[in-house]
Amino acid sequence: MLKPVDLHKELLKVRRKEIKKETVLSWVDSVLKDVTTKHHQIYTELKNSIDEEQNNFDFDKLETDRIFHIAQIRKICINYRLKFLNTSQFKGEYPIETISKIRQLEKEHGIELKGYKITAPSILFKLKKADDPLLFAPMGNGFYYLIDKWGNDMSFFRKIKYWPAKNVENLLITLFLTSLFLASLTHQFFFREATSITYFIVLFMFYAKGAIGLAIFYGIAIGKNFSEYAWKSKYDKVC
Repeated sequence: MLKPVDLHKELLKVRRKEIKKETVLSWVDSVLKDVTTKHHQIYTELKNSIDEEQNNFDFDKLETDRIFHIAQIRKICINYRLKFLNTSQFKGEYPIETISKIRQLEKEHGIELKGYKITAPSILFKLKKADDPLLFAPMGNGFYYLIDKWGNDMSFFRKIKYWPAKNVENLLITLFLTSLFLASLTHQFFFREATSITYFIVLFMFYAKGAIGLAIFYGIAIGKNFSEYAWKSKYDKVC
């Protein structure tokens, strides 16, 4: 009658074939030391990353759905008001799983990755939070390889929230529509039965002038730039 298989004993059989009993502890110790050293090197490179032309990946081992051009990254950054900077600017933490993925990638391709870039909200370059960072390595010619993603998923409403800050055109459209809405909502309150298209236009111009003035004042006060210019800037404010 066949007996159940004890997986622990099976593992020991496999290990005995590969390693002698007396060398098990030294083998484990050397592997752990190697892992610790390599992880420390990766952390150091992440914390001190600078611009790098490219990493010499083995293209046969790359996943195509992880390869992105800088133009595509730029579009996402502008739409969601994100930064795309060297990891040396990043204040958040890196999960151990991310470090392990980097190590595995380096082993598969026989390289040491350099020039790490990260896409994240600007707050993550000032404070330690977790809000959907994307870690990239440069491949050359404007292409980047997505190594890992962690943290919380990006809210869909973030794109809507920062749509006016995308560029000058979007801001003007927002101010125009806001002024139009306010004029439509209040023109009868101000002019009652005497209201007319002329009065409506006058009221609209009043709101538009006020909205533009507030936008300029607020923009200068907080010193923020439009997303299409701020996505690669390491500064949080216009300098």
